Amino acid sequence: MLDTSSSFALVLCVDEKSRSQALDRTRPPLPMQPGQLERGTHDYKRNGTTSLFAALDLKTSRVISQFHQRHRSVEFRRFLDVIEVPADLDVHLVLDNYSTHRTATIRNWLAERPRFHVHFTPTYGSWLNLVERWFAELANKRIRRGAFRSVAELESAIREFIKAIGSCRFGAPPKKLVQIRALVLFRSQRRVKTFRSRRRILELQTRFVRDLHHLLVVVRGIVVEQK
Repeated sequence: MLDTSSSFALVLCVDEKSRSQALDRTRPPLPMQPGQLERGTHDYKRNGTTSLFAALDLKTSRVISQFHQRHRSVEFRRFLDVIEVPADLDVHLVLDNYSTHRTATIRNWLAERPRFHVHFTPTYGSWLNLVERWFAELANKRIRRGAFRSVAELESAIREFIKAIGSCRFGAPPKKLVQIRALVLFRSQRRVKTFRSRRRILELQTRFVRDLHHLLVVVRGIVVEQK
């Protein structure tokens, strides 16, 4: 639990996604088709890397971001300079135990700003930081299936992703969830009805064949008797 010395405070989950690769497929992916998933080549071309520094506001889910080619304490201090907060708020930074966050440069920067308080996650517990979950969303929904011909294109895609989700609260249930569930339920019911209809048709066809076979046996018997 975070102890705040004032009545109001700002909690930021801060971390860096280092060396994100701008990968481009050797061939364009094949689009999704009915009964067929999207397919792509297994090999790719490397077009450089970038390091994303991000601070996730725990209350509003607003993301402050900055890109650098390296992820040293110098770049991390430059990122901390970007964070702007009202003068009446204390700032609590949630960080992992990465050595970049513990250098003398960062300690001196924090000593000059008493409003900033640092809270480190336990060793091997960086996954407790919420911004790590945000990085996973970024990788799964934008980076992993993308194709980027340059580092600038990758950074532009990440900025668009941040802007797109900026209007919704990260971690909150989406408003369309109920509608999606209703649609899935409707389709499932329709498939069940279709399956039941097909099964009913199969039963009628089986019964018709059985009755027809019985009728042929009777007719054959009558013909034999007449002879």
